[in-house]
Amino acid sequence: MGLFDGFLGRTPYPSDAKQEVNRLLDELVNIGQRDDYLSERPGGAFNVQCRHTRTRQIGQRFHEIGDFPLMEYAYRKVKKKLGNDLGEHLEYAWSDIGKWLS
Repeated sequence: MGLFDGFLGRTPYPSDAKQEVNRLLDELVNIGQRDDYLSERPGGAFNVQCRHTRTRQIGQRFHEIGDFPLMEYAYRKVKKKLGNDLGEHLEYAWSDIGKWLS
């Protein structure tokens, strides 16, 4: 078994990253509630691909902390809290970060 095994009830990140991960998860949920993760037009908080730039930064940080398992964990948390539509938006917003939908 690997260091991070979500199926055994362990979190997919090191224990010393718990506070940062929780803070970033809260921020990610707030972005979804406030702005969405995608836009029809670039500009402001959205890059030229119409993806929320802070959302992508958070995804990149999750990738650095816990790679794909942490990104998947965060995605499931967001989808559970905000629903399928915003979950799908997050999924696309994170395209090409690490192994996410690459």
